[in-house]
Amino acid sequence: MTWPDGGGAGRAARPGGGLSGGGAMPEWLSRRAQLTPDAPALFFQGRRWTFAELEAAAGAAALRLRAVLDAGGTEPAGKAPGHGGAAGGEGTGTGGGAAAGAGTGAGTGAGPGTGAGTGGGARAGAGVSAGPRVAVLLPNTDAFVVAVHAIAKAGAVLVPLNTRLTPRELAWQVADAGARVLIHDETLADAAADVRRAVEAPGGDGGLRLLDVSVLLAPGSGGADGAGAGAGAAAGLRTRIFLDDVHSIVYTSGTTGRPKGAMLTFGNHWWSAVGSVLNLGLVPGDRWLACLPLFHVGGLSILMRSVIYGIPVLLHERFDAAAVNRAIDQEGATLLSVVAAMLDRMLDERGDAPYPASLRAVLLGGGPAPEALLRRAAKARMPVLQTYGLTETASQVATLAPEDALRKLGSAGKPLFPVELRIVVREEDARGGAALRPAAPGEAGEIVVAGPAVTPGYWRRPGATAEKLRDGWLFTGDVGYVDAEGYLYVLDRRDDMFISGGENVYPAEVEAALREHGAVAEAGVVGLPDEHWGRVPAAAVVLRPGADATADELREFCRARLAGYKVPKRFVFVEALPRTASGKLMRRRLFRLFEGTPGPGQGG
Repeated sequence: MTWPDGGGAGRAARPGGGLSGGGAMPEWLSRRAQLTPDAPALFFQGRRWTFAELEAAAGAAALRLRAVLDAGGTEPAGKAPGHGGAAGGEGTGTGGGAAAGAGTGAGTGAGPGTGAGTGGGARAGAGVSAGPRVAVLLPNTDAFVVAVHAIAKAGAVLVPLNTRLTPRELAWQVADAGARVLIHDETLADAAADVRRAVEAPGGDGGLRLLDVSVLLAPGSGGADGAGAGAGAAAGLRTRIFLDDVHSIVYTSGTTGRPKGAMLTFGNHWWSAVGSVLNLGLVPGDRWLACLPLFHVGGLSILMRSVIYGIPVLLHERFDAAAVNRAIDQEGATLLSVVAAMLDRMLDERGDAPYPASLRAVLLGGGPAPEALLRRAAKARMPVLQTYGLTETASQVATLAPEDALRKLGSAGKPLFPVELRIVVREEDARGGAALRPAAPGEAGEIVVAGPAVTPGYWRRPGATAEKLRDGWLFTGDVGYVDAEGYLYVLDRRDDMFISGGENVYPAEVEAALREHGAVAEAGVVGLPDEHWGRVPAAAVVLRPGADATADELREFCRARLAGYKVPKRFVFVEALPRTASGKLMRRRLFRLFEGTPGPGQGG
């Protein structure tokens, strides 16, 4: 494969060089507590945490966690249930820690206070260092926030788990990560016990310790509360971080196949936060409302920005449209991250009342949003900024600037500093191999990105890492284009695109057209097999409460907006679409909704 400009443009994005460097800095929460100890850090269910209070709680919890890790015995190695193991080159770790690619575990980390942690630290490939892995199975609570910072202080690696997954699915991720400890609360104690049983079943790794988060947060710290950097170092806690050390392993949504654990370094999170603040700015009194799941990179990134920026988080246990609108009106929320379905519900609940001027930005992720929804938000004076990001980039890659919100409606904006973004088109070269060329303005192709926010790779997946990361560039698998002014427009997942009668059909485009119909709340589109056309579009539709629409009506509506080959040939009406916890459509599951429905020309 040839690179359009000869390669090398993204070398600075790789760990060990360029902006990500290997540089060290003080541990973020402890430094923030030194700078602004009495400033609010977190609001949750009526409780106000200052940065000093959060630092004290996290320090005490880190000591307890370290004690558990140090007493945990041999670190699990071997393969996860259903894992491909060494076959195909996706090998497992040996010795003291699981390795992510080439090489084996390092046995121990570099020691207290160095950033690598102790007890089972591992080289994770690509020059990064990973300490012992600690899985977290918690809802959105202040305990989750404390646990995130405690894990970092203990020199361990955070593995946030999706609370909506089954114990079997969770066990696979826990075993794949080689987690030694699983932190949970009483609401998820049964699920945690099921995970441990699944991990310790024949063929599992075993050795998983369960830790109730209440133990970490219990009063009394043995002298750690309020400890400064010197006391933290003496206690064996991490007081400095290295940007190339792994902070977290976040598993992809798993909408297709087994999820992969994207390693996110401290540098990835740092540069993601820097890019965000350079785009949005900081205003006195800023408060970021977090209603996305914290186990998702979109929620986790808000916690990172909080300690780096020094702004408080308004944490909600779950998304509730009325509660979010109330927080904007009464609790001073100025920044908010949602997906399109959440935004739609907020506007429905709001009615005709405009949003206050204090609301500076609503970041809209999760894929392209219909223009009708964006115009509806603009009418309500809600400053919606479409974003584009991935787990592999620690959240945002591109975000529309506030001043462009209406002028570039539908765009995901320009790349955040210092991200590089290109659109490339695959073509066959003279020898029959694959070649890449830069796309022309307005020409659709694959989105590739480079920069210090890009993951160094996937945990224990050297093959997947080599496939997705080439010469420092992340091949996202997403399709989009850049206009003449440099603004990104995201069309769809490359893997979601299908061909009907020789024409490319992007499901997201069809879904956006359907959502413009007043009766349609949500729509999901897939390509069903067809003897004549190869595949034909089929739409699963959720109607608004009290609304009515027929398949023929929606088909005619689409014909006025889309080329004929893009118009759905089959419809099914459902109460809800299958989605991940982060709101992403689980397209593979859509196919099941059409089982037994009539085919084209049969009334469907």
